Amino acid sequence: MAEKELSKTRNKFVEKVSKTVVKQLLDDLLDDGILNDGEKDSVLEDNTGRADMARALFDVIKRKGDRASKSMIVHIKSRDPELFSELFPSQHVLSDVAETPKESTPPQARGKRNDGSVYPVSEASFRNRVALLICNKVFTNKKFNRSGAERDEVNMEKQLSALGYEVVKHENLTAEGMDNALVKFSKHPKLKETDSVFVVIMSHGKLGAVLGVNWTHGDKNPDEFPVNNIYTHLGSQKCPALLNKPKVIIIQACRGEDDGSVLVSDSVVSDDVQPPRSDLPVSDLDIEDDSLRCVHKEKDFISLLSSTPDTVAYRHKELGSFLIQYLADVFDASAREDDIEELFRKVMQRFEDFSTQDKRQMPTKDRCTLTKRFYLFPGQ
Repeated sequence: MAEKELSKTRNKFVEKVSKTVVKQLLDDLLDDGILNDGEKDSVLEDNTGRADMARALFDVIKRKGDRASKSMIVHIKSRDPELFSELFPSQHVLSDVAETPKESTPPQARGKRNDGSVYPVSEASFRNRVALLICNKVFTNKKFNRSGAERDEVNMEKQLSALGYEVVKHENLTAEGMDNALVKFSKHPKLKETDSVFVVIMSHGKLGAVLGVNWTHGDKNPDEFPVNNIYTHLGSQKCPALLNKPKVIIIQACRGEDDGSVLVSDSVVSDDVQPPRSDLPVSDLDIEDDSLRCVHKEKDFISLLSSTPDTVAYRHKELGSFLIQYLADVFDASAREDDIEELFRKVMQRFEDFSTQDKRQMPTKDRCTLTKRFYLFPGQ
């Protein structure tokens, strides 16, 4: 409702809003957790004129959906009542948003912050959240192009932004390009301050690998990115900035080569489905250097793969993959109350009755090494 109402006002908002109010709205939306520091800075630094700033702010909020739109409407009313009256002359929008200026974290969720069994999330760490999104849509061999992947990309970027993550996005990468993107992401300056990261990869794939855009059948050197590299690049040894922080991996793709249906089989990876390698055990070795300590090589990961081993995942040519559709629905409905494992369980539950032409799909939680519960706390 709020997103629809706000969308109608774009031209007038850009025309009428003052530069001072734009800056005030940016501060308000940052405080709400709707925007992060990077998004605020981008609006201010990438746009020199008042109208360009206003247009950039409006568009980023609109992409974030109804909750962000609701928050913006409320703050417009607070900061510039006259502008609010021009944008919403009927005033009926007030009945939906006037009483909820901020969608703050519910009391039961706030109580979890002091729970030692929950991964810590602070206002500062929330503002430094960052996610990596890779979507391969167009391939060298055009018959592998992924119809509907555009919708997946939009839906996933919108969902991550709504959860407070600055999205680092890449499209149409080779295996080498994906590996380089992971390495660069592992050195992102925000990782030291963030409370968590998401890595989302959408492409064609096979068991244990994501296919790059130059993949061809029978190639002696196939364009394949090993999923295990994600855990290597973001693990404790190569990415100490993420030590003891949740790392959520979502991969939309096939994990086998069974024929798909009319809906077009989606592929992307999975991983080698081997149990996590044993970490370096803490022992009573006579280590004198206090700067040295033994840590788990792989910990605090959780992965949701779009299908079980050796099976396909499905994607609608217009609406996108079923995994991303259901994930967005579940996160919108339950992310304020449930931890990440419960959210993934609910996504899987949506597939219990899923079928298309007698085909079945069941996502899989994989390689989970979370030692605490991770709540996303949207609206921090």
